[in-house]
Amino acid sequence: MWRNLKPLACSAFAAVLMLQPAFASDRTISANVIDYFQPGSKATKFGKAEFIGGIELVSSDGSLGGWSALRLRPDQKHFVGVLDTGDWITGAIVRDTAGKLSTLSDVRISPILDKRGRVGNERWRVDSESVALRRGQVLVGFERAYRIDAYPDPGFETARPVGSLDMLINKKQLEANKSTETVVVAPASGPLKGSPVTIMEDSLNKDGNFLAAVLEGPRKGIFYVKKKSAYAVTDGAFLPNGDLLILERRFGLTMGIGMRMRRIKADTIKPGATVDGDVVLEADSGYQIDNMEGLEAFAAPDGSTHVLVVSDDNFSLLQRTLMLEFRLLQ
Repeated sequence: MWRNLKPLACSAFAAVLMLQPAFASDRTISANVIDYFQPGSKATKFGKAEFIGGIELVSSDGSLGGWSALRLRPDQKHFVGVLDTGDWITGAIVRDTAGKLSTLSDVRISPILDKRGRVGNERWRVDSESVALRRGQVLVGFERAYRIDAYPDPGFETARPVGSLDMLINKKQLEANKSTETVVVAPASGPLKGSPVTIMEDSLNKDGNFLAAVLEGPRKGIFYVKKKSAYAVTDGAFLPNGDLLILERRFGLTMGIGMRMRRIKADTIKPGATVDGDVVLEADSGYQIDNMEGLEAFAAPDGSTHVLVVSDDNFSLLQRTLMLEFRLLQ
């Protein structure tokens, strides 16, 4: 999330959510279609990506906000995500006859239970910022009460965590509200052999680079991601070929908002390494972006690689919940 920028109304809203009983609620979602990534231009190619389409999402009761991360199920339609209010969000992506994003359906929001099976009542403990899927589990990264909890899948919406992953990184190196924004599971066939990977949002090593870790497998250990300019890491996704795509976000009163994606070669990720990658796409406030926090990648039916990006609107009337789709060109 953007630090220190959430209105007081958001805190009050989150407190109400955390006192609700643990059940899922259906939400009616409407969507405004975004045809062009750059307003006033019909261009579709930006950097090494092609804009496919997008939607601006609005809920009937104002509950859809704070969207931090999402992962697609194998059908590439249904998704599992988390809101930074400590809630699950699940549903399905609806496409039009041309295959472009149209709206969401079957959207359900429910509180993430703690290890005692209860709804969290302390905002800092339930700041869920990242999610990942692996066989039989949903992994959730919490940003301020530093941890990655594992929930049973299916059944995660009404279950307590079955355990927590060892993050490997010394928690004394982590900064409040700047930690586990990214949790992603590597392909089983790649060099990381299906291991979970985490990257810190803006907690840095002594050289000023992002702290990260491969949490299991043959390359288990801490590595680093090169920090470039004022960007912070907000999510990541492994591409079908095994490379890691990371999503970065910047914000400043003078520089405005920015979004960037970098592609990191999977084979460079190993203990002790500082990894970097080519910029796939970079955009500022002149494009259809907001506080972009969630990233997912998948192989489309035609064999191309598509990327979905979602934004966290901070429950602010001045921001939007967006879902954008791109096709990678290289």
